[in-house]
Amino acid sequence: MVKKLCVVMMAFFMMISLAGAAEIAGVNMPDTMKAGDSNLILNGAGVRTKFFLDLYVGALYVQQKSQDAQALMDADAPMAIRLQIISSLITSEKMEDATREGFENATKDNTAPIKNEIENFISVFKEKINENDIYDFIYTPAKGVEIYKNGAYNTVTTGLAFKKALFGIWLCDKPAQKSLKEEMLGK
Repeated sequence: MVKKLCVVMMAFFMMISLAGAAEIAGVNMPDTMKAGDSNLILNGAGVRTKFFLDLYVGALYVQQKSQDAQALMDADAPMAIRLQIISSLITSEKMEDATREGFENATKDNTAPIKNEIENFISVFKEKINENDIYDFIYTPAKGVEIYKNGAYNTVTTGLAFKKALFGIWLCDKPAQKSLKEEMLGK
């Protein structure tokens, strides 16, 4: 009887701890995140796929939910993107190449004004990427985009133009993946 009660109680507490998370492709994305002193809420999340393979789960966090991609990209307001790698096929080289292509698409091939910022940002992918790695790109107007890998601070990249291009990788007219854009927008 005591064993049954313990099992029931453990299951109950596990359900409570997961209640504040959205599950996407087996990954629990938290419902909230912090950007400096600001509380952010999950706007939407989805899976990046390529050739029928799931690569990573991407989530967008904002102060107030919105489905307006352009307004979100342009906003000089706290927000964040979390990527959780779910495939061992992602390598540092592939992530760097995909990110460069994303910046080109987001800026309509005009990366020159933020070239240094892009190089600073991409340096986070030089370290080996493993399945279950988590990247947080957290924007606050006073600091810029802080980059964390697995909860450890890596670097910061400043400037609103850079933030617009970074978030544009997933939200622009030519995003990394259209279905992921729609999911991140909560559609």
